Amino acid sequence: MRPVPAPEEGTAPRVRISVVICVYTEDRWDDILAAVDSVRAQSLPAHETLLVVDHNARLLRRLLDRYEDERGATAATGQAETDQGETGQAETGQAETGQGVRVLANAGPRGLSSGRNTGIAASHGEVIAFLDDDAVAERDWLRHFAAAYADPRVMAVGGRTVPVWASRRRPAWFPDEFDWVVGCTYRGLPPGRVRVRNVLGGNASFRREAFDAAGGFASGIGRDGDRRPLGCEETELCIRLARARPDALLLIDDRAVIHHKVPAARERFAYFRSRAYAEGLSKALVTRSVGAQAGLETERRYTTRVLPAGIARGLRDALLGRAGGAGRAGAIVAGVAAAAGGYVVGTARARRGGPRFTIAAVPDPSVPGPAVPTAVPDPSAPSARADDGPARSGHEGAA
Repeated sequence: MRPVPAPEEGTAPRVRISVVICVYTEDRWDDILAAVDSVRAQSLPAHETLLVVDHNARLLRRLLDRYEDERGATAATGQAETDQGETGQAETGQAETGQGVRVLANAGPRGLSSGRNTGIAASHGEVIAFLDDDAVAERDWLRHFAAAYADPRVMAVGGRTVPVWASRRRPAWFPDEFDWVVGCTYRGLPPGRVRVRNVLGGNASFRREAFDAAGGFASGIGRDGDRRPLGCEETELCIRLARARPDALLLIDDRAVIHHKVPAARERFAYFRSRAYAEGLSKALVTRSVGAQAGLETERRYTTRVLPAGIARGLRDALLGRAGGAGRAGAIVAGVAAAAGGYVVGTARARRGGPRFTIAAVPDPSVPGPAVPTAVPDPSAPSARADDGPARSGHEGAA
């Protein structure tokens, strides 16, 4: 991971950024509205915000009613101004100020990957950013993304995701090195703007050209409803992108910050262990697609350097009588064991012809036709679905 210098201020052309927020449950209604409001408050306005609803007709109707009412009120105001001699249209004004919201149904199979692909296909920006439905972005989130794209080699930029614990404080036993379990940036990632293998799903952006070169997110590897919390779809996409465009730069800029809610259920050890196990299953799917060398490159450094240092820190804290030290060391060991177990099981399933996934070809929005993704199937895949899972957390894995 190497630091990447920032472009000189004012040298970057204005880039249009579409923000996609995938949603799936009315239980997060207030969170969804807060996420949209945080996009509307950006210092660099989004070109548009797209809410993609994952096969939930009631939520779709409720969001359509909410934002169609807003659009109607804005249009009425715009018409009144036009009658008074003003020029311009209300919807255009909304787009220019980042206030416009479009609500769409997921056009593909149930799951986060298909929802993202629907958003990509329907968006119009040169860059597509993704924000979790239970997260809020800081005011300069998009500005930091946009600055990185001054370099035409940059194909993806991610940011830093900070946990907001339901209990208002990190559980004493929960190691920073495993914050990826709850969809957040974990200890071991370098600070600043650096080149990485892959960005982290719920706080990420991609140049549209990236999807033209590599296709969309793979269906059957990501999350779906309330089943086992698999992930790694952004890892697989980024590795695929690097192969399609060897000159591509993929960056993380830790100044592009979002704050991600962690519900009480995910502060428990049972979820920690389940999510780590699911990560192993997911990594087995990824390595089946891209090979173990690429699929586990970052994980080798993480398990041989970052985690041993975390165990040592926990044991030192325990010896010094600090709360949670032994628990953190034990959780790291348990998390590694669960992930390794999931990887072994996932690899065995793959050898027996287990679940595979399909890669979406995302259509160009400038070309006339339906704005929905079409699937490019894995020819050896018996099914386009895998044992996907519940949590729409941003980062889906430890890499």
